Formats: sequence, structure tokens, C-alpha cells
Amino acid sequence: MDSIIVAFSTWLNKTSLAWAVIHYAWVWPAAETLHFIGLAMLIGVIGLMDLRLLGVAKRVPFAPLHRLLPWAIAGFVICLLTGVVFFAGDPFQYIHNWVFQAKMLFIVLAGANVFAFYVTGVFHKVEELAPGEDAPLPAKIIAGVSLVFWIAVMYLGRMLPFLGEAF
Repeated sequence: MDSIIVAFSTWLNKTSLAWAVIHYAWVWPAAETLHFIGLAMLIGVIGLMDLRLLGVAKRVPFAPLHRLLPWAIAGFVICLLTGVVFFAGDPFQYIHNWVFQAKMLFIVLAGANVFAFYVTGVFHKVEELAPGEDAPLPAKIIAGVSLVFWIAVMYLGRMLPFLGEAF
């Protein structure tokens, strides 16, 4: 698996995208700005939904919060695309960095948590939560785990320049 990642990184490092990231001074800060906007969209919506399931703002029904989910998905797509831009700029500073690997692991775990929310039927138990109603325990567990995973993603992303000796 490691050789596939190195081969992909070698190829990516020779693309016009990598060249643009390195040679145009505006690409990295523009990608950073968009990445933060995407993160705000993603964490803003997911955070609201998770906090509601955990019992914060119980006077708000869950369904209107869930209708904001397309904004979270759009935020994730923005983060994914800008993350590719960062990675393309110098993939070798990332692939052997334990902080980057941990961040990717937490993103995968957060995705698995979302999968569990919808596939196990927990969503169907909470989609019609009325004002004042408490979410069932499985929903609270998934919401709490979600918050921990996404906070870990944000923390590790921010710590990339400071931990792991990659930058």
C-alpha cells in the first residue's frame, strides 16, 4: 500500500496542479480561505445537529436542522477539493506525517459514524423529534462521537505545521 501512495504522490507532484500551487502565490491562501469556509459550513451544520441530539436547544425540532445537511455536504466537498490542492503542492510532506495520517483516519471514522447514523435506523428514530423531546441514547452516542471526531479533524489539520516534522 505504501508503494502505491508513493507512486501516486510522485505522479501528483509532477502535475500542472502541483506546479500551480508552488508557482502562484495566491493559490495556497485562496485554498486556505475556501477550506475554512467549507469547514465552517460542515462543522456548523453537523455541530448544530449533534448538539441538538445531545440535548442542547431542545426547543428546536430536529427536522429543520437536518434540512441544512446539503450545506454540510457542500462544505465537505469544498474541504475535499481544497485539501487535494494542499496535498498536490507537496505530497511528500504529508504522506509520512503521522498528524496527516491521523487526520485522514478521523475523517474516515467520522464518515463511518455518519453511515452508522443512517444505516442502523437511528436517523428514523430522531427525524421527527419534536420540540422538547429527548433523542434516544444511540443517537446521543453517535452525536457525541461525531463531535469528538470532527474536533479531532480540525485540531489535527491546524497542528499539521507544528507537529509531525513535515513542514
